[in-house]
Amino acid sequence: MTIRSLALVAATLGLLAGTAQAQEKVLRIAMTAADIPRTLGQPDQGFEGNRFTGIPLYDALTHWDLSKADAPSVLIPGLALSWAVDSKDKTKWVFKLRPGVKFHDGSPFNADAVVWNVRKVLDKDAPHFDASQVGVTASRMPTLRSARKIDDLTVELSTSEPDAFLPINLTNLFMASPAHWQKKFEAAAGATPADKARAAWTAFAADASGSGPFKMSRFVARERLELAPNKSYWDPKRTPKLDKVVLLPMPEANARTAALLSGQVDWIEAPAPDASGSIRSRGYKIYFNQQPHVWPWQLSFAEGSPWLDKRVRQAANLCVDRTGLLKLLGGMMAIPKGTVPPGHPWWGNPKFDIKYDPEAGKALMAQAGHSPAKPLKVKVQISASGSGQMQPLPMNEFVQQSMKACGFDVQFDVIEWNTLFTNWRKGAKDPSANGANAINVSFAAMDPFFAMVRFVSTKTFPPVSNNWGYFGNAEIDKLIADARNSFDDKARDAALAKLHARIVEEAPFVWIAHDVGPRAISPKVKGVVQPQSWFIDLAPLSID
Repeated sequence: MTIRSLALVAATLGLLAGTAQAQEKVLRIAMTAADIPRTLGQPDQGFEGNRFTGIPLYDALTHWDLSKADAPSVLIPGLALSWAVDSKDKTKWVFKLRPGVKFHDGSPFNADAVVWNVRKVLDKDAPHFDASQVGVTASRMPTLRSARKIDDLTVELSTSEPDAFLPINLTNLFMASPAHWQKKFEAAAGATPADKARAAWTAFAADASGSGPFKMSRFVARERLELAPNKSYWDPKRTPKLDKVVLLPMPEANARTAALLSGQVDWIEAPAPDASGSIRSRGYKIYFNQQPHVWPWQLSFAEGSPWLDKRVRQAANLCVDRTGLLKLLGGMMAIPKGTVPPGHPWWGNPKFDIKYDPEAGKALMAQAGHSPAKPLKVKVQISASGSGQMQPLPMNEFVQQSMKACGFDVQFDVIEWNTLFTNWRKGAKDPSANGANAINVSFAAMDPFFAMVRFVSTKTFPPVSNNWGYFGNAEIDKLIADARNSFDDKARDAALAKLHARIVEEAPFVWIAHDVGPRAISPKVKGVVQPQSWFIDLAPLSID
């Protein structure tokens, strides 16, 4: 073959390769996380991990309905078709499982798999127990104690106390393939079974097997995760149309925005607020929606904390100019009146009104012995980026200036997001707080436990769950017990309304903003539904 012929063949092959690449439907997403969320079944990086490596790769027994933009997300069957609490013993639940589901490695999902996945985070004697997955799992379902197989498609879950919230909490327990893990274990090196188990989980994370609509196809730590469609997914409505999803960690808002405008990515989380005009003028669409997601300061009640005085806590809530913050963010937030808004079934009509009233705030501070001339020093541990953290540096600096006029001297301890999230479970008394008496971790508030209980129960002090500030008392515990023991929806809502009202009145938070989940997406991405949820479903999307 002549040199000219070889050149023609090479050119033809290059043209064909380019055409194939152009026809491949690839969605490239820039996340706010600084690293790829863990892929072994229980993600880290906050709920951005659930959104991008949990829900796409895995299934849970129960799912959130993410198919609607005009109504709040509700709980729907996932790998469980139905569930019911035992009428005689409300610490026991029976789940009927979905038949015919297979993991990505081809092994079957069944009751044995459920028991195995519960044991991976709760049973220290299990050969596959993984301590690294416990913190991000057990703290989200603290009453779950064990699982027992009844038959191949029926499993019984037991709790430490009656807990009507359990089916909601189980959206966070993702089902990994026991058979796939066992193969990794058998191939792993290690001096002890525990060493081999750790090595097996590391190998599993690089070659994961869930039962979700996407499968892992390529993983490069801190750089990228590529997902391929699971064409045999059990739900036809969620069988992916895309050929590939590429997830890229990009924690800085301006870098994400530049990547979108230059065509490097098709989708960015939390675009820079001052770039919204440029983004829209280039034909990109900014999606946002009301959602149960709170951006607060969570306050410390440890000995010596400046927040022990309720007048100070309420003053802080009166001294934040949320309307000014709304302008700073280009309208991409909602102004809170509490953890849930007025009109919500859990609202409860609290007696303390969260609003911008600096004069009333100054008066409370004066009663507590503080003023702009004699300011109260407070220290807040914050992040520079992260899942749900919106725009943490400019937002916190704005709040710092807003509260200065009322006699607060606010200092910050700025740390990496995943470290902050880990510190959140360690508590205000732990050395990781570094002298901070408040912490700025945003949180999803779509269910009673996530919205309220984990922050105010004396049973959720660190390291059990996220009551970082050690807030709680007998009255609050009684209101929580009333809600947990209410298996009727209306009675549970009534109990939760009383709880929410008391929380707002006691002000263990400074409620600063509600996130609306802004994301900027290329017009070629079709089928986007921005639900009233912190999560979003990638499975139904397509690309022109």
